[in-house]
Amino acid sequence: MSEKKGVALGEKLNLGELAGYQEGAVVSRTVLDKPVGTITAFAFDAGEGLSEHSSPYDAFVQVLDGEAEIKIEGKVQTVATGEIVIMPANKLHSLRAVKRFKMLLVMIRA
Repeated sequence: MSEKKGVALGEKLNLGELAGYQEGAVVSRTVLDKPVGTITAFAFDAGEGLSEHSSPYDAFVQVLDGEAEIKIEGKVQTVATGEIVIMPANKLHSLRAVKRFKMLLVMIRA
């Protein structure tokens, strides 16, 4: 199968294995990157996170493993395996892994 900025198209994938945990680090792997959007898998070691920022697009987060705190416009929510959050466009948000945490981030630019 062909590959386009990410994983091999048409191949079966295990979401939990797309990005592996590394001590003291945030690991990301691009699954798909197209002009209309991206899909990225992340693995965060406990205590690691992404600093506060905003995006011009809504961002869909699916928790694959673990637990994290996601802050959107000052409101903190704890999310865990199987839960989703849609982070709204142009709103400040951040996240921190309460314990090791994996997520799939889907950003649609249209």
